[in-house]
Amino acid sequence: MADFVTKSTVKSADRILATPFASKAALNTIIRNILADNPWGCTSYTSGGETIPGVSKSSEYYTGTVVYENNEGKQVGRVSVRSPTSGAFDTVIAAILANTALEASMGGTASHDSSEDSFSVTLKCHTDTGELYNVGFKRDKVSLSSYESDTIPTTIDTWADTIPELA
Repeated sequence: MADFVTKSTVKSADRILATPFASKAALNTIIRNILADNPWGCTSYTSGGETIPGVSKSSEYYTGTVVYENNEGKQVGRVSVRSPTSGAFDTVIAAILANTALEASMGGTASHDSSEDSFSVTLKCHTDTGELYNVGFKRDKVSLSSYESDTIPTTIDTWADTIPELA
């Protein structure tokens, strides 16, 4: 019977943030800067005949909750929201908050507590040696996954040390 033979060792690592991101806007500012400036020196590559940027957004989502409280301050309902983009999230939250029929049905006043929001953005990166890896940003941590070379976390860590929000 044949055995599996290890071809590579894929690693992952987390950087837990001392202070979670205050808002999705703070996170998205960092993401925009990474996509614009490519601080990790990622290189473009060809896949399926198409040129892919060295660093690109591969997934994102934003979640939150609108709660409904009656006149006594008791929670009488809640609506969970999950949106594929930051802009869509803002639009959906605003639409729910403005929906008086929903508010009447719930029997309470709607409010959005952004401290309960969560968000996730994953960037796909390509190195000059051909390695692909992911950098995931969540409200309370940054994660590296699917990397082999130990230079990758060193590069990301050195960069993150220069970003106060990633302390």
